[in-house]
Amino acid sequence: MRVKSKLFLLLGLLMIVALAAAGCALPMVADEHTHEDGADHTHDEEMPDGGFVIGVSNTLVGNGWREQMICAIKAEATASGMVDEVIVVNRNGGPTEQIADLEGLISQGVDAIILNPTDREGLNAVIEAAIAQGIVVVAVDQAVTAEGAYVATNDQTAYARLGAEWLFETLGGSGKVVEMRGIDGVPADTDRHNGFMEALANYPDIEVVASTFTGWDPSTGAQQALDLITTQEIDGIWTSGIDYPVVEQFQVADKPFVPIVGADNNGFVAQLLDLADEGLVGAAVTNPPAIGAVGTSIAIDALLGNNPPHETILTPKVFATDNTDGLNAIYAPDEQVGWSTYVDIEPFTHYNGSADVSACKAPGE
Repeated sequence: MRVKSKLFLLLGLLMIVALAAAGCALPMVADEHTHEDGADHTHDEEMPDGGFVIGVSNTLVGNGWREQMICAIKAEATASGMVDEVIVVNRNGGPTEQIADLEGLISQGVDAIILNPTDREGLNAVIEAAIAQGIVVVAVDQAVTAEGAYVATNDQTAYARLGAEWLFETLGGSGKVVEMRGIDGVPADTDRHNGFMEALANYPDIEVVASTFTGWDPSTGAQQALDLITTQEIDGIWTSGIDYPVVEQFQVADKPFVPIVGADNNGFVAQLLDLADEGLVGAAVTNPPAIGAVGTSIAIDALLGNNPPHETILTPKVFATDNTDGLNAIYAPDEQVGWSTYVDIEPFTHYNGSADVSACKAPGE
């Protein structure tokens, strides 16, 4: 009996010790998020600390604007200190080619993809497949409708509307004009045409005598302009960014200038400043290629778990020939004619202005 009593006593003591130990451990089991400092560190080890690989899809080669867009992506990736590599897939093509390029980037295991899309909806399946694999996708310059994609664009509708309104007002509300568009079917061209038509609806005495697709190719736009100004009566020209080659054709044909609307291309800005005394009147509407850097900043933010807004839209500004100070502020004598000096876009860009963009160096290059 004594042996049994001692045995029961020993077992009882062991149970008390075990329960006490369990009681001390229970708070740690009940709330796995809580540390001694009272903070929630559950995801500390899951948060990435950089080393990202960013893929870029561009389908328009030989265009200065697109070249600067890619350089801005590289510059922002380098300045961030969070990116190890930028993989650029760069060729001329449409939706079919871009889908193949995007599939290639996915297979290479990139962390994010920045694309200038060839179609608003036609890329959705491959974009959504990328997102399903945890890849951040940012469409820049032009919008897509894919679920979960980020979009960072210049307001393309406003770009066209503001420039067209300036042109129609400059013509006194009446005259014959030309609309020189970009690439048929791509989102930016559609949006710009809609903006142009919005403005036109308020000016019944403006007649559009020709509408062309330049493909955003300087040589194509130049030839179209030369053909138009030597065969038709034209009072003004609105361009979707193919501007300085159009001005040059008036000089080639020895024709008097008419009011011209273009983008903030450095060559066009120089013409507005240098040829004003020769009768050139025009307006440069901002459409910064640095939207690529904006997209890069958003991609990195998303990869870091900061949940940036899914839509970012930049509002264009108009710099006309009567705003000499404004034009001088966005002109850089040493910059390429097809590039813009409007590269610092707060709060997104972190590089050292045009110098870093012009260097066009990605991490490791």
